[in-house]
Amino acid sequence: MTAVKQPGFAIWFTGLPSSGKSTLARLVGQRLAAEGIPTQLLDSDALRRKLTPQPTYSDAERDWFYEMVVFLAELLTGNGVNVMIAATAPRQAYRDAARERLARFVEVYVICPIEVCRARDPKGLWQKAEAGEITTLPGVGTAYEPPPAPEVAVDTAEESPEASTSKIWRYLDERVLSDA
Repeated sequence: MTAVKQPGFAIWFTGLPSSGKSTLARLVGQRLAAEGIPTQLLDSDALRRKLTPQPTYSDAERDWFYEMVVFLAELLTGNGVNVMIAATAPRQAYRDAARERLARFVEVYVICPIEVCRARDPKGLWQKAEAGEITTLPGVGTAYEPPPAPEVAVDTAEESPEASTSKIWRYLDERVLSDA
């Protein structure tokens, strides 16, 4: 008898811009790889460069973009690929769509105060928003809806990246990896 392949899992790192989503996704991905568990990173910055090379960040474009992120994650996880999604996804509806369509889904809320995000800002987004050059930055011109019940919440202003990674790892080890 042939074993049925378990679908891959998806971990969505959500939080304000510059909160540490991509950093944590990479660190968790490295830890999984060290355990022999490969992952595919879907980072919104890299995806936007390919899917919307001249982004407007309009509501319609955001709706389309996050639908594509969920679609890609659905394709990958359905084929047994474990996916790390590093994307703000300012509306809870985007993350709820992923939760509904992905069999094994984990939402990680990357908490970080706006002041700390501004100070970290490697892309200058917060500065551009404050200068009026960007009018739809989540947390400034567009509301960010924090997840009401994430599987894991980490505070990157209070915790080191290593401590946040360990907290996420504990959840994965107890609730996700044990199912594999």
